[in-house]
Amino acid sequence: MRELLIIQPSSLGDIVHGLQVTASLKAQQPGWRVSWIVRDVFAPLVRSSTVVDQIFVFRRQGGVRGFFQLMREVRQRKFDVAMDFQGLLRSGLMIKWTHAARKIGRPDAREGASLFYEETITAPQGGAPAHPIELLLQFCAAVGAKPELDGPLEFRDHAKLNLGFMESRQSLRPILMFPDSRRFDKKWNGFAQLSSLLVRETGRKIVWAGSHYLPCKEAFPDGAFVNLTGNTSLTSLTALISQADWVISNDSGPLQLAAAMGVKTLGIFGPTDPRLSGPYPLNGPTNFVIQAPVGDLKLLPAKDVFARFKRVLEVAPARAAAATRPN
Repeated sequence: MRELLIIQPSSLGDIVHGLQVTASLKAQQPGWRVSWIVRDVFAPLVRSSTVVDQIFVFRRQGGVRGFFQLMREVRQRKFDVAMDFQGLLRSGLMIKWTHAARKIGRPDAREGASLFYEETITAPQGGAPAHPIELLLQFCAAVGAKPELDGPLEFRDHAKLNLGFMESRQSLRPILMFPDSRRFDKKWNGFAQLSSLLVRETGRKIVWAGSHYLPCKEAFPDGAFVNLTGNTSLTSLTALISQADWVISNDSGPLQLAAAMGVKTLGIFGPTDPRLSGPYPLNGPTNFVIQAPVGDLKLLPAKDVFARFKRVLEVAPARAAAATRPN
């Protein structure tokens, strides 16, 4: 059994990408035992992943003393390979102080992190900006695996959750929405109107989720709308997504997680480029996006998103059939 250390403390979307790549590596080379350095707030997600065997928890509030305590714990293990998926000074220092036979980092590392690498992966061909997953897949090539994804992410059933509110309505599983965003310019304010249109025109149940409470002033029939914003933990996130028929979201970590789990997604994009930060693969059978005119989400009405959703409902089955058709 070979020992692999992944250094990817944050953020949610980046961790999801890293888990996808690690899952692909283990699918091709099952002999890896994977350890992961992760921030405490994201530890539940990484701990529940079926591809991670051990986590080392980084507590940013612990300051310098906490950092050295973490590294003392990490240095008790000898790793065949350590990979810095993040490429920042903090993660560069982490890889420097590991006991690893090979220390591999990113070609686009910042803040001087590359000073602590012994090897650097090759950037995707062409030199043009690439999706983060396309870059991280080059870590697979560095250890002799193919740089390609292999199936959806899976998570352990580590919590007994009551998900009765996610039952079907009119024989259709609910649509899960994540209406919040950490960046104001990535936050679309039409989720309430979109929810109303979907309930009225399709009869589907809508469930809102997220860590910060957002009110919805629209009126809905009984059992047609559930607002879990402000009451969604990272522990429950994968379970919620697994029960959804679709996930509709701003450019966010939950959107990336839904795509990684193989759930159908519709991403709502403003200033960011969905080719670089959208659900991956963008042209896959289950991932769709809509981008606001000139990248301004204030110019994107709910009726346009609803029309886009109706179109992708027609396209998704054909894409799925084509994806499963033998070559």
